[in-house]
Order: sequence, then C-alpha cells, then structure tokens
Amino acid sequence: MRKRNMALIGVFAVTAVASAFVYGAAQAVEKPKYKVEAEEGNFELRQYPQMVVAQVERSGNRQLAVRNAFSPLASYIFAKNRPGEKIAMTAPVTQEPSEKGWKVSFIMPAGRSLEDLPAPATDVELAEIDPRFVAVLRFSGRWTDQRFTDHSERLREWIKSKGLTPVGDMEFAYYNDPFTPAFLRRNEVMIEIKR
Repeated sequence: MRKRNMALIGVFAVTAVASAFVYGAAQAVEKPKYKVEAEEGNFELRQYPQMVVAQVERSGNRQLAVRNAFSPLASYIFAKNRPGEKIAMTAPVTQEPSEKGWKVSFIMPAGRSLEDLPAPATDVELAEIDPRFVAVLRFSGRWTDQRFTDHSERLREWIKSKGLTPVGDMEFAYYNDPFTPAFLRRNEVMIEIKR
C-alpha cells in the first residue's frame, strides 16, 4: 500500500512539473497586444490593432479542418517549404467559418508586414486584418464542438444583454498545443462588434 501511494505521489509530481513547464512555455509565446475596454468575469471587450496573418482554408468539420491546416501553416513559419528565415511562433491560432469550410490563421509577430514577410510556397495566404473591436469569452478545457457551441451562445447572450451589435462570424482561438492539460488551456470565442 505504501509503495502504491509513493508511486501515485511520484506520478502526480511529474505531471505537475510537466504541466507547469508546458504552461510556462505557452506564456512565453508572443500574443497580440490589445486594449481591454470592458471586463465582466471571463467576458471582455477588446480593441485589437492591425495584424497580419498567415491563413489557409480547409473543408470538413471544424476539428478536421484545423488539423489539416496546421501542417502547411507550421511549414510556412518554420521555413520548411520556402526559402528565408523562420518566423517566431505566436498565439493564438484562430479558426472561423469560410466559403470552403474553415479558415485557420496564425498571427504574425508584431511589426511584420505583408511586404517584409516571405512569400508562401503553398496555398497559405498572407492577409492584413484591420483594427477591430471584439467581444470575447475566455474558457479552459477541451476543444470540443459542444464546448465551442455552448460558449458561443453564452457570448451572444452577453452581447445582447449589453445592447451591442455583432458583425460577422464567431471565431475560435486556441492558445495552447494539444499536449497542454485541458485544465491549463486558454481558449476563446470571439466576434467583432460594431462600434
């Protein structure tokens, strides 16, 4: 019994250390600088600056699309299929509905422009996103369709209760890799709001 308890304590300690390492590494990744204009629990209204993204569109369900989009995007930023320097990884990875199914985007580091970024070699496209005002709901846990649907509905209800007008489609934001324990993950649903 004592050996079993010691083994469980050891497993817990290793898990805790690994989780702290993964969480710390995720915190070190560059994220967009935004201004929080209002906050209520896990709900926020944010003003985002202009950003540049690398993006691809994929068909299929949400989970399949994000999986299929990750490889070409990662190959672009890590210079696997094009000449030139690597680009620093940032967070979050975002996903939104598109004509082909889903558009998945990697945000480029601050200060990068369409002119100074290397040209993609595949169907990855570079795009500029204008400054925007966004409503956001932050949550942790797994990336299931049901969780994104539930949190999207909660965000829509909150927006309505504040008398705000949403513009466009809901976006999903993933701040962590799949190896991060679900309880440490930072996820968000967000939608642009009319000023």
